[in-house]
Amino acid sequence: MAEPVMIKTIYLKASPETVWRHLTEKDLLARWFHETDRDLTAGASFQYLSFDLNKEDRKLMWGEVLESDPPKKLVHTFTHQWLKGVVTTVTWDLLEVSGGTQLTLTHEGIREFSELTGHDKGWDEHLLRLRMMLS
Repeated sequence: MAEPVMIKTIYLKASPETVWRHLTEKDLLARWFHETDRDLTAGASFQYLSFDLNKEDRKLMWGEVLESDPPKKLVHTFTHQWLKGVVTTVTWDLLEVSGGTQLTLTHEGIREFSELTGHDKGWDEHLLRLRMMLS
């Protein structure tokens, strides 16, 4: 059986440069996705942090930037405790279109169906927030 690949494409009323900033800058990521411990830059390891400010260890998800080609493509690993050691890959492709940006998210490496459906729902919710910010 083939491993599933999650692909989501949305259109945003913002330039690729603006969308790029929302995918990589710590302060902007916190507004639509999760707070991070640093900007997502080439070769950087990073952590997405829990919204629970009272937790001693707020590390929720983590990864490493594998490829950074501003403002066209960002590739990073992505994992969290519920993936049980499986490290997945998230690719963001940005394409300038008339009036804005076509943003395509490709998430590869999720093996369990329950995790696939959970991530599918989660990405929909986060991408909706990004769309609301940039429309």
